[in-house]
Amino acid sequence: MFKFWGSQEEQVRPPPDVSTQSWYPPSVSSSRPGTPGSTSSNHSSSQRLSDRPQSPSHVSPAEAAGIISALKDKSVDELRKLLSDKDTYNQFFLSLDQVKIQNNLRDELRKETLQLASENLEKEPRIMELRNQCSIIRTTELAAAKEKLNELDQKKEEILKLCSPASLLRRLQESMKETEEESDNLHRQLLDREIDLSSFTHKYKKLRISYHQRALIQLAARTT
Repeated sequence: MFKFWGSQEEQVRPPPDVSTQSWYPPSVSSSRPGTPGSTSSNHSSSQRLSDRPQSPSHVSPAEAAGIISALKDKSVDELRKLLSDKDTYNQFFLSLDQVKIQNNLRDELRKETLQLASENLEKEPRIMELRNQCSIIRTTELAAAKEKLNELDQKKEEILKLCSPASLLRRLQESMKETEEESDNLHRQLLDREIDLSSFTHKYKKLRISYHQRALIQLAARTT
């Protein structure tokens, strides 16, 4: 409105008895058309206002032209009433196309927001149901799954330990030791005549073959 009243100052000058209310903001009050008798005071007031930092205007030239077009055909009495009557000013302000567009956009956004909020409220029971299901899964099925996973992890660690090179060599060494002990026991049985020569030869041969096979595997593993 600051630029508008400045552009209308030379076209319309209300009589000296024009009075305005204090509800107008300073930018509007200071931009009202000056009376012929108050030229010097208006000039000094305008000079003081020009020394203050002005806020940037967000009104485009097209919008300003529309406002001017809405006011240019008004009489002096109508303009005087706009300045002095708040209700008249508000009524004129709400009749501007720019204001109507903004109000329509606001109403549409408000309507869409209310619709989204209503849809969200309708989905709240389903959300609570799913939340309860997730809680049940966490406390029952998930706990059981974690326990099973821990058991499988332990078995995996045990298998990996059994399949490690050191473990295989150790087990091979233990097996060789057992075969050696069985061979000694079989030889003792022969000396004590607890077994005949034919059975001794057959069993002893199998034990020694097994022992030497394992010995060769151990030697190859250690060499590798």
